[in-house]
Amino acid sequence: HLQLGRVVCAPGSGAPFPSASPECRLGEAAPFPGGPWGWRRHWAALSGCVHAVRSRPPRGLGQPGAQGALTLCRPPPFPPQACGCPLYWKGPLFCGAGGERTGSVSVHKFVAMWRKMLQSCHDDAAKFVHLLVSPGGSSLAQEDFIPFLQDVVNTHPGLAFLKEASEFHSRYITTVIQRIFYTVNRSWSGRITCAELRRSTFLQNVALLEDEVDINQLTEFFSYEHFYVIYCKFWELDTDHDLLIDAQDLARHNDHAISTKMIERIFSGAVTRGKKVQKEGKISYADFVWFLISEEDKKTPTSIEYWFRCMDLDGDGVLSMFELEYFYEEQCRRLDSMAIEALPFEDCLCQMLDLVKPQSEGRITLHDLKRCKLASVFFDTFFNIEKYLDHEQREQISLFRESESEGPELSDWERYAAEEYDILVAEEAMGEPWEDGYEAELSPVDQKLSVLRSPLAQRPFFEVPTGLGAVELYEYEHGGDDLPPS
Repeated sequence: HLQLGRVVCAPGSGAPFPSASPECRLGEAAPFPGGPWGWRRHWAALSGCVHAVRSRPPRGLGQPGAQGALTLCRPPPFPPQACGCPLYWKGPLFCGAGGERTGSVSVHKFVAMWRKMLQSCHDDAAKFVHLLVSPGGSSLAQEDFIPFLQDVVNTHPGLAFLKEASEFHSRYITTVIQRIFYTVNRSWSGRITCAELRRSTFLQNVALLEDEVDINQLTEFFSYEHFYVIYCKFWELDTDHDLLIDAQDLARHNDHAISTKMIERIFSGAVTRGKKVQKEGKISYADFVWFLISEEDKKTPTSIEYWFRCMDLDGDGVLSMFELEYFYEEQCRRLDSMAIEALPFEDCLCQMLDLVKPQSEGRITLHDLKRCKLASVFFDTFFNIEKYLDHEQREQISLFRESESEGPELSDWERYAAEEYDILVAEEAMGEPWEDGYEAELSPVDQKLSVLRSPLAQRPFFEVPTGLGAVELYEYEHGGDDLPPS
């Protein structure tokens, strides 16, 4: 059992005895998957954690406190691997044991927290939600990820250069949060459940943070280069730098490639949250993250849902022929202005029906588009003039080959982000002054630092809400001048 922060172990073994209480004796039913041996496994993990703290205190560990309890201080609070958790669970574990309030955690408090958590959390997803969720909640809101991601920013070696630009922490964190919800929150509810976390690869990516020094290799959520591309694209459109863009600003994306009718649908609230869209006709940086990823990669489930919501004018879950014609009319007008003959709608409709092969005649559902491997061609035909022309110039057979390719191929978003980042880095390098007619090639870290240094007054990009009731998802406080990307 536990006494004053100590674990009493069986003689000659490193495994602790289970609690002496009748309901926890070996050989009897225990509230863990796998029966009573589940207790030994979890207690062994706990014993290993305490043993690691006592025998090999990590950097920042305090001295033994009152009554023999050790005080665990930041950073880092303790080795999370000792209790079977990835390294970057250290922040949530520290906060979960009360360290955020007191600045330190005794072994006794940590053990009490760990025991309580194991009573109801039987896998990593349940434990992670339990550690991050706000009091009284059962699912994760966006602001619940802020302390965890701040710890990643503060301690991951691949983000060490950000120590000199703390004002950019919130920009990066906001981007990662939006990417997490974009990929994991398949219900579009604005809250991530245990079930959604289990079905995703997010926790696997968190575990990879420990072994991958180059944060840019973790392209699904944490890549700094991907954040840099998104933020620079937003900065170009946000001319007054108030962290909000209106329909005219967004229409300038990619040289007005997206139709006016689709821009109007984006601002209609079909794919955005928050009162500013309805009241002021503006979207935030968080909304722009969803827009850009959906625009540049129309093959993912979330992006297909994103554009389907926009095209479904009456919200009945079906794209009717009227709705398709509504969007195609503007495409025809734009092609005429470019002296390009447009296909009549009837001919275009036949092509799209052959492409999608809907299960019900004359009705295209979300399920039909998810089955279709060329959903990107379908969407671009109706609202993106540049990509529509690009598809027309390529043979259909080549499109099918690309869609059916297997293996570790880059996604459309990864390919776009890599190309755009190279362009931005080249532009930054060309703008650097040369010394003695020669300058060595800038390293990626130097390039980022040159971008991040700014004399402008800074302001918080978001604020940790004081209460769950006051939280407005996708809505952040702002005021003053924003940070330029270069």
